[in-house]
Amino acid sequence: MLLSRYGFNMSWGSSLRGRLLVSRPALHDSEFNGSITFLIEHGDEGALGVIINRPSQLEIADAFPMWASAAANPGVVFAGGPVERNSMIVLGTSSTEEGALPLGLHSVDLDDGSPPRTDGVDRVRIYAGYAGWGAGQLEGELAHDAWWVVDASLDDVFSDDPGTLWPRIMRREGGELAWFAHYPDDATLN
Repeated sequence: MLLSRYGFNMSWGSSLRGRLLVSRPALHDSEFNGSITFLIEHGDEGALGVIINRPSQLEIADAFPMWASAAANPGVVFAGGPVERNSMIVLGTSSTEEGALPLGLHSVDLDDGSPPRTDGVDRVRIYAGYAGWGAGQLEGELAHDAWWVVDASLDDVFSDDPGTLWPRIMRREGGELAWFAHYPDDATLN
């Protein structure tokens, strides 16, 4: 199986929580073309993640001014995925305490009204919407080679240059994946 070739021995019950889904060029879904999705949850009931390389034009200072000082660069709301685009998922980091989410991240509630530093959170990234899969759906996509699965880091999730994240991750992974670092958006124009 393709996943085991890249260091992940997957049985259908294995969790991909905390890993990255990197879209393969053959993925013809415009929502996920060229995307990198950080999986926050993955289990028997499905998976939930946020696309980490789709910054929007909406400034956090305009939409959520109280949180602007803690916004990771670039200080914009990210398009987290096609599901419930009016809901916000906020991930935060702390230099003093580890959170319960993968990579030690914190889930931050924008509605609690308190500035982030009072909760020990140093920086936040705000996502409008999320990517979600029902039970077995992601496993089916993986079986059809729609995604590469790679390790995630805080530098990936909080990249200050999300537009170059896809090729950087491809180069970092090396081997066959590095070949795709400069894959054109439309290979027929190559």
